[in-house]
Amino acid sequence: MKKILLVAGIALLSLTANAQEASKGLQGAWFATSQIGYQQTKSGDDKDTNLTVLPIVGTFVTPSVAVGAGVGYINIKSENGSATAANTGLIVVEPLVRKYWNVAGSLYFFGQLAAPIITGKEKESDLKVSQFGLAMSGGFDFFVSKSFSVEFSYDLANFTSTTLNPKTGDKTTITNFSAAHVGNVDPIYVSELGGSLPNLTTPLSFGFKFIF
Repeated sequence: MKKILLVAGIALLSLTANAQEASKGLQGAWFATSQIGYQQTKSGDDKDTNLTVLPIVGTFVTPSVAVGAGVGYINIKSENGSATAANTGLIVVEPLVRKYWNVAGSLYFFGQLAAPIITGKEKESDLKVSQFGLAMSGGFDFFVSKSFSVEFSYDLANFTSTTLNPKTGDKTTITNFSAAHVGNVDPIYVSELGGSLPNLTTPLSFGFKFIF
């Protein structure tokens, strides 16, 4: 009888510990991902592209809330046939917070609020570029395993303030708000940066996430 009670007690403690661990979800886990965004506008031989590569590292502070930061690179390029009209290289630093909701099984929906800070220059004309803003996005995260997931997101709303400071002449400040990137492209982005968007970030991103 004593042996049976001992085994039952050990089993009960094990089940309790497992239940407590399960209730924590991903709390305390770290993750690493790299978001890649790409958009292209093409008309005849003219082509404008916008590429973003943004590695992100973060941690889950609760079972469903994560905080992190990304440091990456943005390239905005305008080509007229074989000639390069504009080529902008930018560094981006982006703190962010995410909230996760389980949809079904291993599929999660998440909402994200980020505050990107971007700086760099257009190489052809030596035009200095800086931008800060707020970006709200939503997406889906599918956990292939407990240590690997695939995520897809789309910008829902963006506020940005951009300063273009030429080598000679007056600087220009552009304030932009867009919902799901619905808005007119400011002509200065086409003429100076060769951009295909009214801000410096791409609306669509796809990436892989590693949890450890």
